[in-house]
Amino acid sequence: MPLDLGIAGKVAVITGGSAGIGFATARRLALEGAKVAICARDPDRLAEAARRLEEETGAPVLGAPADVRRPDEIDRLFDAVHARFGPVAILVNNAGTANANPFDRVDDEAWQADLELKLLGAVRCTRHALPDMRAAHWGRIVNLTAISGKSPGAGSVPTSVSRAAGIALTKALSKEVARDGITVNTVCIGTVRSRQIDRGTQAMFPHLSLEEAYAERAKEGTGRVHPGCRRGGRSHRLSRVCPRWVRHRDSHQFRRRCLPGRLNADY
Repeated sequence: MPLDLGIAGKVAVITGGSAGIGFATARRLALEGAKVAICARDPDRLAEAARRLEEETGAPVLGAPADVRRPDEIDRLFDAVHARFGPVAILVNNAGTANANPFDRVDDEAWQADLELKLLGAVRCTRHALPDMRAAHWGRIVNLTAISGKSPGAGSVPTSVSRAAGIALTKALSKEVARDGITVNTVCIGTVRSRQIDRGTQAMFPHLSLEEAYAERAKEGTGRVHPGCRRGGRSHRLSRVCPRWVRHRDSHQFRRRCLPGRLNADY
């Protein structure tokens, strides 16, 4: 059911949009009447995701292959969006991957790769989107981060550090662009069921079934799963959260919402 966000006809770019939260968010925005562009690294999976979105929503969808760690590919992504749809009004920086390890196991290359993906990818995409938003005196940016960015645990680097930087970026930028009619918000994600998280959870407990592995993560606290939602949140349930931060009349400069497995607001 549409949320009546007042964004029909607006152009939305969602990074990491071929699966999981990114795909579910793209679907929700398309159902609201937005013109949606998604990007991901795997061109075949991306093409299938774009086809499904168009089929399920009836909205125009652009699938543009891009690795947000590469500035030249981000340039091509936004060139393709402008050519197909026009100026960008909504940006959801969702690209990322789970990467939590003990400090001693993370070398300089791993640190750099994580920052390139989760922080600098968002910085570069935002740099491309802001001129369009400023020209329209309206824009919505949502950065997907993680609970570990505000409450890191042992063995959580480099992800927790990259996500903390993303939260700081969100807050700093929100204060800078509010006068331009642009809001910038973050959603801090906990354990959310996806193919990626399923694989990681199964690898942690290879002798258990997947559902048993999630239950074990909850007991050990490694999954940050809310006690009332021990198997982790589901991306299709969380897809209603990101779009709420892009509604047309929203004027909040900065909000942070934390989602361990079920909704737990932190403003």
